[in-house]
Amino acid sequence: MRPSGSGGCDFPARPSLSVIQQQVIWSPLVNPAVLLVDIAPSFLPSPPSLAPADGREGPEGLYAIHAAYMDAQILCLSGCNVGNASSIVLPLDDDLPDRIQAVLRLWHTANARPVPRDGRVTPYQRRRIRQMMQAADGHSNGATYREIAIAMFGAERIASEPWRTSALRDTVIGLIESATALIEGGYRKLLRYKRKS
Repeated sequence: MRPSGSGGCDFPARPSLSVIQQQVIWSPLVNPAVLLVDIAPSFLPSPPSLAPADGREGPEGLYAIHAAYMDAQILCLSGCNVGNASSIVLPLDDDLPDRIQAVLRLWHTANARPVPRDGRVTPYQRRRIRQMMQAADGHSNGATYREIAIAMFGAERIASEPWRTSALRDTVIGLIESATALIEGGYRKLLRYKRKS
């Protein structure tokens, strides 16, 4: 499917829309939470099909978002009959722990059980990422560090101490630097659980 305004090129997402306005389909190489789906062996009991009705064809198979299962991202592997896809493939790679967590969340959803929180991004990280994006947005629109700090923390708090030595000035600079690293590709680290070295 070629989105309007794409200049005749295929894109996995519409460049004219923000990520909030559309579903983004990830590769399982980038996001281990993308579930690899295939046909279950015939000797096992027949579970419900995990395959969605439609999706986007890729060289690996059919990519789709399964709305019935908490918007789980699925890749129906090439050669599998989409209507019978009911088995999850788990490669024995470094991302196996992340893939297992995604399968467990899907299983809980499918069985109407409380779904474990996706722990790849903690509540603290979510709050910090929001602040980082606010600071980066202000910076990219020409706001000074002080103006960003006032917008984020309030004028009264900023006026309570000398700006040049203010901890909030350092905070704003740190938020912008961290946001820049995320924007330049660091966001992909958020798609995996942190591993202890």
